[in-house]
Amino acid sequence: MIEIKNVSKTYNGKKKVLKNISFKIEGDEIFAFIGHNGAGKTTMIKCIMGILDFEEGDILVDNKSIKEEPLECKRIMAYVADNPDLYENMKAIDFINFICDMYEVSEDIRRENTLKYAKMFEIEDKLNDDISSFSHGMKQKIALIAALAHNPKVLIMDEPFVGLDPKAVYDMKEIMRDMAKDGKTIFFSTHILDVAEKLCDRVAIIKDGTIVKVGKMKDIKGDESLEQVFLELGEK
Repeated sequence: MIEIKNVSKTYNGKKKVLKNISFKIEGDEIFAFIGHNGAGKTTMIKCIMGILDFEEGDILVDNKSIKEEPLECKRIMAYVADNPDLYENMKAIDFINFICDMYEVSEDIRRENTLKYAKMFEIEDKLNDDISSFSHGMKQKIALIAALAHNPKVLIMDEPFVGLDPKAVYDMKEIMRDMAKDGKTIFFSTHILDVAEKLCDRVAIIKDGTIVKVGKMKDIKGDESLEQVFLELGEK
């Protein structure tokens, strides 16, 4: 579903933050992207989403280039940032509807999905409240609902569990599993390695802008934990 082909990205023409990155993310799988702070995770995610340009290589989403056909790629994707930048002056339901309008989601589907996920995250009584009154965790839930409301084929998330309460974390993991069973692709970064180990089919580990490990979770960790593998790679 997503193919990253020899992607390199430089900031200010000097610092190379992604160095010839290549890997594939198949359909119907949950794929974890891990690395230290500053390793290049968020930059890579923003390149996949077409938010940041890159100098070398290409990124294909459903066999379409994010450079050449950005709207066609974005039409099937949803993105949740690590620190959701929502419109603070809007009510939660208005923001969700705004996102649904952009994806041309029908009234019936948006109503059904919004209610479904709002109930799951236990915030159905907060949908008419101003976003400015919400905590970080509440804003994260609204961002997730808005991303899920249009039934994306590809869900891209940067640290999606940060700020969520334990029940919401559990619910989000179940949503991700259900999406994968339905043939959809989930790609997310996280520092919560035990969650990634139990949840994901495959994983890529990035260090200083370079992919140092990529493959099936069971093959990458072997008899060790993902945390042990990650810490060992950090020492090299």
